[in-house]
Amino acid sequence: MRKTVLTVMAVCGVTTALGACTMVPDYLRPGFSAAEQWNDVPGYETAQGEQAAQNLHWRNFFKDPALRQVIAIALEHNKDLRMAALNIDAARAQYRIERADIVPSVNANADATYQESSDESSVTGRSERTDLYDANLGISAYELDLFGRVRSKNQAALNDYLATESARDVVRNRLIAEVANAYLRLLADQKLLALTEKTLAAQENTYDLLSRTRDEGVATESDVSRAQTAVETARVNLHQYRRLVEQDKNALTLLMGVPHSEGMIPVSGLENIDVPVALDPGLPSDVLTARPDIRQAEYELLARNADIGAARAAFFPQISLTGTYGFASDSLSDLFTSGAAGAWRFVPQVTLPVFQGGRNKANLELAEIRKESAIVNYEKAIQTAFREVSDELAARATLTEQLEAQRRLVAASERVYNMSDERYKAGIDSFLSVLDAQRELYVAQQNEIQTERQRLTNLVNLYRVLGGGSFGEDEVR
Repeated sequence: MRKTVLTVMAVCGVTTALGACTMVPDYLRPGFSAAEQWNDVPGYETAQGEQAAQNLHWRNFFKDPALRQVIAIALEHNKDLRMAALNIDAARAQYRIERADIVPSVNANADATYQESSDESSVTGRSERTDLYDANLGISAYELDLFGRVRSKNQAALNDYLATESARDVVRNRLIAEVANAYLRLLADQKLLALTEKTLAAQENTYDLLSRTRDEGVATESDVSRAQTAVETARVNLHQYRRLVEQDKNALTLLMGVPHSEGMIPVSGLENIDVPVALDPGLPSDVLTARPDIRQAEYELLARNADIGAARAAFFPQISLTGTYGFASDSLSDLFTSGAAGAWRFVPQVTLPVFQGGRNKANLELAEIRKESAIVNYEKAIQTAFREVSDELAARATLTEQLEAQRRLVAASERVYNMSDERYKAGIDSFLSVLDAQRELYVAQQNEIQTERQRLTNLVNLYRVLGGGSFGEDEVR
């Protein structure tokens, strides 16, 4: 063991002059723990695109001016994003603190000492007064970083800072998607509310007509009751969508970080939202490592790797230097004149750990365990990201065709309703077939709106999971 220590000291003694000695383990990025290709949905074609999401600015992805305005307000005022920015400031300050230990700290000191002895305590038998003034520049306990302890801590602080920056990008990435999805939900519920109001008005007209013809002996009591059931069902939905619209507004203003007020949320329509359908998913190995959450996990792994270097260096001697140089005088006015006496002090100190009760060994074990945890976290982040991208790609492949099928269903249901209404008026069918056709048409129209929102939400989420919206206004990939 002694031979090993002396060998390490000799090697580090030489390399310190070159500024290269460190005990941080060589960093090897963990193996990519995901498939080489994205999963395809059998029977569906994967939409091909030329633009990568992480290179596409959010203003170029979202084309609707109202949605852009909502996102811009959120990026400026959202409290979670503001907190992430403050965390960056704190991490940057911590890094500057650790970096300051690399260079000596020079301090200026000035002292004044007044001393007076009584007759009894004085050697001469007379009371004496002594004044002493001194001023000096000094280096206080500067550590010679022979084994890289200080540099390791500095490296860990730097990577913690970079991880915090990536955490801000994660918040930004998710915020843009959450705001867009909240706005889509509001537009969809507003459209459902308008549909319900239109349906309710039509059903009330039918109910009034049947009530009049019942008195004339044309419509039956059963027809009127069924019509009233349809009216009350529509009214239930009307109250539900009114509530949902207001709750959607509250959720959106919370994300925007502004007080709720009329006119704060710009007006648009679900049909006005236009986002690119064919984003280029790229290769998993390229896309996932560009995601901000993956970058954050890797920076955290690098920081914990550097902690091992600091823990290893604690087993070796620490050499610190303390020195001062200045002037001393018994008169304050003569302190900086030729009559002042020069004074200096140089105190090198070597601290060699002999018995620490297992503290250094435990610290090293803890650093190694934390690195293993960071590796697991990094691999899990990649696997989670792969699953998220695969899910959204699968949704993109199916939702477009689902929406087209739903629109065909609405058209067919509308034809059925019109034919049933004509046959009822001609006395061929009962009013029950009209109500059934009307209910089926209403449900099909509701599902069309919901499917359209799901399709747009899927495209927004795909943009997010591929790393879109992670960078600021003036940041370029």
